Amino acid sequence: MSIPSKDSITAAHERIKSYIHRTPVMTSASVDEMAGCHLFFKCENFQKVGAFKARGAMNAALKLSPEQRVKGVATHSSGNHAQALARAAKILGIKSFIVMPRTAPEIKKRGVRGYGGEIFECEPTLAARESTLAEVVKKTGATEIHPFNNYDVMEGQATCAKELFEEVPDLDYIIAPVGGGGLLSGTALATKYFSPKTIVIAGEPALANDAFRSMQSGKIEPASPSTSIADGLLTSLGDKTFPIIYENVKEIITVTDEEIIAAMQIIWERLKIIIETSCAVPFAAVMKDKSKFASKKVGIIFSGGNVDLNKVGKLFS
Repeated sequence: MSIPSKDSITAAHERIKSYIHRTPVMTSASVDEMAGCHLFFKCENFQKVGAFKARGAMNAALKLSPEQRVKGVATHSSGNHAQALARAAKILGIKSFIVMPRTAPEIKKRGVRGYGGEIFECEPTLAARESTLAEVVKKTGATEIHPFNNYDVMEGQATCAKELFEEVPDLDYIIAPVGGGGLLSGTALATKYFSPKTIVIAGEPALANDAFRSMQSGKIEPASPSTSIADGLLTSLGDKTFPIIYENVKEIITVTDEEIIAAMQIIWERLKIIIETSCAVPFAAVMKDKSKFASKKVGIIFSGGNVDLNKVGKLFS
């Protein structure tokens, strides 16, 4: 596998298009006024499984050889990739083995089981996730499809920005959230190939600012344990995602949990759509640094809408 090319991203889009939604791009005059720029929201909260992860998981699963399909797929994930891979496996009629931290939201575990995925619970640390996955792969012979550090996954995620550029040409900026960097690296590559004048920026929680630190130091900085409410963005970058991000992303803007909640509330109230906390991070970045984006055309990728309603109600109270 090599870094996705313009042709391979185009092929991935063709490969997955009958299995995903071409999600809508939404705008809001009142939100534009508040932000001081022209915002175009690519709504992956309306994607299959409620997140952009459906793209990458489906692309990677469709690229498996017949021999690999027989033994199924495996991954570790706290939620959205877990559901996306279980769904892809169900569509292909193959098995999925999913390692999830025992603290993962119940809604996400239910989603995985609903798609026929077999869950192996582990302690909520990266070491536990990786060692449990290694055991599962050894036992089953399944092919590991990493949530982000995988070029086939990245290639699928890149189709999201590709669609946005097809609908809204000449964006000045495109902003995505960053956790492990699968969406951001895919977005950066799609921008380089399909809209090279557009500047790529990422939003990251201040309490989980390892990508921001990695950009400063020029090497992957490990994620420290974080209490940020943006639970989908608490992973370190991978050795495949980081070089692409380092080369093609202009900067990373960090935002506090309070700024994330305020951004999420604006979207819920003004756009009348549900987004999850991680998804609000890029919009929070725009609201934090308004002078940078003043009067510009800004694309924002809304990464997902899988909200635990019991938890989210408390954020607004």
